Order: sequence, then C-alpha cells, then structure tokens
Amino acid sequence: MEIKDLKSLIKMVTDTDISEFRMENKDEKIVIKRGPEKEFVQMAAPALAAPVAAPAVAPAASGPVAAEAAAPVNDKYEQIPSPIVGTMYHKPSPDADNFVKVGDIVEPGQTLCLVEAMKLFNEIEAEFKCKIIEIIKDDATPVEYGEGLFLVERL
Repeated sequence: MEIKDLKSLIKMVTDTDISEFRMENKDEKIVIKRGPEKEFVQMAAPALAAPVAAPAVAPAASGPVAAEAAAPVNDKYEQIPSPIVGTMYHKPSPDADNFVKVGDIVEPGQTLCLVEAMKLFNEIEAEFKCKIIEIIKDDATPVEYGEGLFLVERL
C-alpha cells in the first residue's frame, strides 16, 4: 500500500466515529486505532492463609476486612459487606452445617461465610462481637464488592 492510500485511510478513520480499523490481505496487515486505550482495574484479594475443609478447595484467605467496613443500617444494626467479588457460601462443604444462622452470637475472628473468587475460598470473619439479625444473601449466590452479606447487632 502506498503512503497516499494509507493517509486517506487515516483521514477516513479520523473523520468518522470509527475507533478501530483493520484491513488484511495476503501481503499486508493494517490496524488503525484511535482514542485512549481501555483502562483495566485490578484489585488484590486478601492474603492467603490456611486451607478450608471443603471438597476441592484451594487455600482460603483470612478476611477480617469485611467486618472492618461494616456499614451502619440504622442506630441498632450494621451490615457486614463483601470485601471481594465472588460467590458466597454459608457452609464449608455441601454436607456441613452453616457457619452461622440467624440469632447466633458471633465472637471476633469467628468465620461467618466463605466467598469464592477465582477458585480461592476466602473466609469472611467477624471483626467484633455481634448477633446475626439477618443473612442477606442466599447460599451459593454471586456477591459484589461492598454488597451486604449479613445484618448484625453489635454487642
């Protein structure tokens, strides 16, 4: 392809709202892109800790960060949010009992649930003594960062 043809291609791309142009034949390949590159944001998961006793489970991450960011719902109750995006599990394995149930009194450091992210099971622990008022998310459901998992009353 000659320079004048290439210049006319570039002009065509800049004069329109096309953000990318590709052309390929047996001898040449031309790619014209315009505009900023897409920005990708990555977040680190909590540090790795001991493995969780669940079938086919990778090492779990100890995550007291969930309770640290407890959001007040009203004067009496607080939400414990998810520290990461993933899938919430109420129990360590399908045949085990739930970590907690409504009405339980939870001590600091006690595991509330697991959030699986990229085949890693992260333990979500209580950061303070509290009573479980409501379990907001169902077992094996997707959760977003900052989304409430539990409604608790601080004791």
